[in-house]
Amino acid sequence: MSTLDRKLHLDPATVRRARSLARKVGKPIVKLATGHTTVSVERATLRLAGLAGADSEGTPWVNRLADVVRADVGLEHGLALPVWDALVRGEAEDLSTLAQKAAVGSVRFRLPEGRDATRARSAAKKQVGAGVRRIDQRRKERDRLIKKIGDAPRQPWIYLIVATGDIMEDIPQAQAAAREGADVIAVIRSTGQSLLDYVPEGATREGFAGTYATQENFRLMRAALDETSKELGRYVRLTNYASGLCMPEIAALAGLERLDMMLNDSMYGILFRDINPVRTFVDQRFSRQVHARAGIVINTGEDNYLTTADAVEAAHTVTVSQLLNEYFAKEAGLEDWQLGLGHAFEIDPAVPESFRLELAHALLARELFPDAPLKWMPPTRHMTGDVFRGYLLDGFFNLAGALTGQGILLVGMMTEAVVTPWLSDRDLALQNVRYVLDAAGGLREDFRPARDGFIVQRAHQVLAESIDLLDDIANHEKGLLDAIADGTFGLMKRPADGGKGLDGVAKKSSGYYNPATEILEAAE
Repeated sequence: MSTLDRKLHLDPATVRRARSLARKVGKPIVKLATGHTTVSVERATLRLAGLAGADSEGTPWVNRLADVVRADVGLEHGLALPVWDALVRGEAEDLSTLAQKAAVGSVRFRLPEGRDATRARSAAKKQVGAGVRRIDQRRKERDRLIKKIGDAPRQPWIYLIVATGDIMEDIPQAQAAAREGADVIAVIRSTGQSLLDYVPEGATREGFAGTYATQENFRLMRAALDETSKELGRYVRLTNYASGLCMPEIAALAGLERLDMMLNDSMYGILFRDINPVRTFVDQRFSRQVHARAGIVINTGEDNYLTTADAVEAAHTVTVSQLLNEYFAKEAGLEDWQLGLGHAFEIDPAVPESFRLELAHALLARELFPDAPLKWMPPTRHMTGDVFRGYLLDGFFNLAGALTGQGILLVGMMTEAVVTPWLSDRDLALQNVRYVLDAAGGLREDFRPARDGFIVQRAHQVLAESIDLLDDIANHEKGLLDAIADGTFGLMKRPADGGKGLDGVAKKSSGYYNPATEILEAAE
C-alpha cells in the first residue's frame, strides 16, 4: 500500500504491536492443535486417499471405517498405519472393500511395528499423496481457465447467495445470477449441517434454508458455472462452507472439486454452533492447510459477532478476531490474497453518525490488511421488513464498500428478514450494487478523511481497544480459551471442555502418523 493510501495515519509500531500480541495469543492454540487429532481430520485423510460412497443407510464409508479402527486401536495413533497395514496384509484389495468388510466385522485392525509399520507408512503416503496431487491439478486447472476465459474485470467481486435446498434448482439460479453480474456464487448450506458428524453423499434435492454440502453437489455446481464462465467470458467463482464437525472433510472435497472460496472461520463454530473449542481449532488448522494447497480463498465470520453484540461497542472484537484469523491462516500456509477477512455494515441506523462509524471500521480493516480481499457483509440485524428502507441501507452499504476498497462485496437483499429472496429480488439487489459501483467509479482515491476528524479518531480508538483486549488475553493464564469461555466474542460463552464433538478429539501419541499432514506441512 502506497503512502497516499494510508488515510488513517496508523502508527506502524502500533500495528506491529497488534500483530505481535495476536501471535502471542495464537501460538498456544497452534501448539494445542498440533498436539491433537480428530475423527474428521482422520476421515479427511481417507477421503484424500480416494475412499468415497456410503452404505445403504447413507452412512459414509469413511465413517464406518474410522469407527471400527478407532474401536480396535484408538484414535490417538491416527488411522493411516492400522488401515494401510490391513491393506498391505491383504485383508482387502482396496479401501472401499476394506471399509465394507470392517463394517460387518470381518476384519480387525492392529498397530503395526517395525517393518510392518514402515510398509504401511509408505503405502499410506503414496495413496494419500495421489489425492493431494489431484488437488494440485485442480488448482492448475483454475489458473488455466482464468487465463483462457478471463477474470472478473474489477474488485470488489460481487458475491451472491443461492439457497433453495435443491441443487437442481440452485444451478439455474446461480447461472442467472452470474449473467446479471455476480462474480462469486455462494451455495448456502442446509441449516444444521454443521452439526452432522458426517458428510452426506450424492446430489441432494431437499435441504432446509440451504443445500447440503456434498462432493457431488460441488461437482455439479462447478461444472455448471464453468459453462456459464465460458459464455460470459469471465471465470465465475464458487463458494461453500468448510465449517462445523466435518470442516476438514469438506475442505478436502472442495479442493478435489475445484471450489474457489470457502467460509472458514477459526471461532464461528465454537460461538454460534456450540462446537467444542479444541475440536474446532484442530479441524480449522488442517482445513486451512488444505485450502492453502488448493489455492482457495477463505472467508472468515467476524460479521456474525455483530448480529449478537452491539456493532459499536464490540467493534474492537471484530478487529481482534481478524488479527487472530490472519495469524492462524498464515501459520497454516495461507497467503494474503487468500484471506477474505470478514466484517459487516451492522450499526443501528438510528445511531448518530452511523455511516461515518461504518466508514471508520471498514477503512481500519482495509488499512490493517492491505493485501487481503476483505469480505464486506451487508446489513441484516437492523433490517425491519420495510423493503424501501432496506434497499436504501443496502445502497449505503455498497457506497461504503466502494469508498473503502473492499475486496468481496456480498449482495444485500431488501427482503432480508422477510422471505427467502426471489430471483427478482436478487436482480434488484444486483442493480443496486452495479449502480453504486459504476457511479462511484474511482471515488476511493478522492475519499480522504480529515487527519484529526471523526473517522480517523474512531479508527484509532478501535485499534487501541483491540490492542488492550489482545494484551488482556495474552497475559491471562489460559489465554484465548478462557476469553472464549468468558463471552468475549459475540457474547457467547463456550468453555473448552464443553460443546459438541469433544468425544471426537484425541491427544496424539508419540507414534502418531498422518500422511496428509506430513505432505501438506512439507509444502509450507
